[in-house]
Amino acid sequence: MKRLTIIIAGLGLALSGCALLPSAGASRTAAMPGQLEPIHAAAITRDLAVFWVSSNGCTDKDDLSAVVARHGNTSTITVRRLDQDLCQTPVAEGIEVIWSFEELGLTPGSRVSVNNPYQLPPAT
Repeated sequence: MKRLTIIIAGLGLALSGCALLPSAGASRTAAMPGQLEPIHAAAITRDLAVFWVSSNGCTDKDDLSAVVARHGNTSTITVRRLDQDLCQTPVAEGIEVIWSFEELGLTPGSRVSVNNPYQLPPAT
């Protein structure tokens, strides 16, 4: 009986624990195309979204997709890799990929956040 009480108490603690909810700006990525792409850096200007992504020597903009999710008066951009780069000449600093706000369906000056994890460049 004591063991059953401990199990029930433990189950109650597990069920009453805090749930981790995504922040207001975070986007769920499971239903998006391709794979979530770690980025080296990102810069958002009035009408451009600029990202630096890893490359093994063959990555170009067509291998990636910028998915925009809108949340009220702000938007979140998630860069996804559609095609793998199987080349054998890594670019240490990554490559620059630019999307205009027009391409992304955003109004110039829109509030934007980035949903990708950052990846440090390899140590040299």
